[in-house]
Amino acid sequence: MIDDDYGFGIEDELPSGKDLREEYRLTARARAWILPESPEPEVEPTTPDGVSGRLECQVRDISARGISLLCEESLSIGSILIAEVSLGEHAQHFRLSVEVMWCREAEWGYLIGVRVLESDETDYLDWIEAVARALSES
Repeated sequence: MIDDDYGFGIEDELPSGKDLREEYRLTARARAWILPESPEPEVEPTTPDGVSGRLECQVRDISARGISLLCEESLSIGSILIAEVSLGEHAQHFRLSVEVMWCREAEWGYLIGVRVLESDETDYLDWIEAVARALSES
């Protein structure tokens, strides 16, 4: 990671009018893909990148325990989903279990806040380490 990939940030316009996070967050050049909850067995929708059923989102900012996303589609509050997140220009994707905490309509799509859930079956520990490294380099 290079210093240009990350920066401390907070937007003036927050979805609920106030910031509920207890930790610093970083603005980052990153992408996220939300995997479908339960794909229909006989239907195989394909996204432009050729991966079945994934919703591609832009990462607005990140912290160790949460991610703010910009998506074209809304997500149901309370949903537990799998997300793959790529930080900066790196090819490595972090596979994370996330819970949708809020979803707000915006003029160009949806602002969505997800909480990263601790799970042994995901890249949770690698994610925490990567965010900690990015914070220390900022």
